[in-house]
Amino acid sequence: MEGSKKTIKNILEEVTTEICSDEVIVGVSNRHIHITREDLDVLYGKGYELKPFKDLKQPGHYAAKEKLDIKGGKGSIKGIRILGPLRKYTQVEIAMSDTYKLGVEPVIRSSGDIADTPGIELIGPQGRLTLKNGVIVARRHIHMPGYIACAKGYKDGDQVDIEISGERRTIFCNVGIRVGENVVQELHLDIDEANAAGIKNGDCVKVVRK
Repeated sequence: MEGSKKTIKNILEEVTTEICSDEVIVGVSNRHIHITREDLDVLYGKGYELKPFKDLKQPGHYAAKEKLDIKGGKGSIKGIRILGPLRKYTQVEIAMSDTYKLGVEPVIRSSGDIADTPGIELIGPQGRLTLKNGVIVARRHIHMPGYIACAKGYKDGDQVDIEISGERRTIFCNVGIRVGENVVQELHLDIDEANAAGIKNGDCVKVVRK
């Protein structure tokens, strides 16, 4: 019984800290691919199932063991990891610096907003296919649970600034808030942004309300 009380107390303390704090933990996102059932069938074989390699911080999401090569009009990048679970759309998320190597127009979008974005060729062990669209440079954003958003007065789609201290002090503007009920609060930056500011996974940065 005492153990249960302690657990509940710990949970309440964690929730209170999250609500009161103006800091958020950083998650650095390297290039990766989200994929549909149909496209996975082409690239890895009919009925192939992704094999989890490492759990990600967001519940139910994981880095898979499977990787694909991508090829643009100018160059290619090998061994880009697929993230699970399967999606309703296939999307390739790359850094701005990758677009120059591939010869792909850099289009900054939120995940899932792939209309009128560039396409690319995907190459797997069992086949290849050419996407008509789906290549994006991900817009920086914060995943925020609904209870934190409600307590702080944020709504889905709001924007904040992020202040990063240290040797490479930086302020990232126009950081989107993405509110969800089954998410862990986390700032997502791509590897170009993280390297420019000198930060890494697990670092804490300050949220500045506009």
